[in-house]
Amino acid sequence: MIENQNIKLKPRLERKRHVSKTITWRIIGSLDTWLISWILIQFFGENSQEAGEAATYIAGLELITKTIFYYLHERVWYNLNWISDNQKLRHIVKTISWRLVGAVDTILLVFIVYYCLFNTTEEASNVALSIFSIELITKMILYYFHERVWFSSSYGVIQQ
Repeated sequence: MIENQNIKLKPRLERKRHVSKTITWRIIGSLDTWLISWILIQFFGENSQEAGEAATYIAGLELITKTIFYYLHERVWYNLNWISDNQKLRHIVKTISWRLVGAVDTILLVFIVYYCLFNTTEEASNVALSIFSIELITKMILYYFHERVWFSSSYGVIQQ
């Protein structure tokens, strides 16, 4: 049997790498969500203090939900047997899959928080979809660069 010398083996990763990636991404993602929420909620007519309170609730809840979802997403992607010479393509597909998970979470959290604070379903829907629309772009860009930085890092990689 002839062995293909071009096949790259997937490195073994320690869980601390997944946890660290989760924490660093969550900090970046939550800051992005807070800022976008604060700006848009003011745009929809709430004062700065109310917008800050709503943005803080959204980002705070997101810390919990998205930390769990992100960690699970990392574990699923680690267990996929997608080994390619084109890691950039893998990072793009991974970015899109994470954005889908994150988008559903964001829309639900924004809707629930806005509705609970301001008691209007129509405005809650408008704010949720507006935040989602902006985050679709900002989060994909931020996430892609986050993936590229971690790809170049050897933290938590077990040398074989």
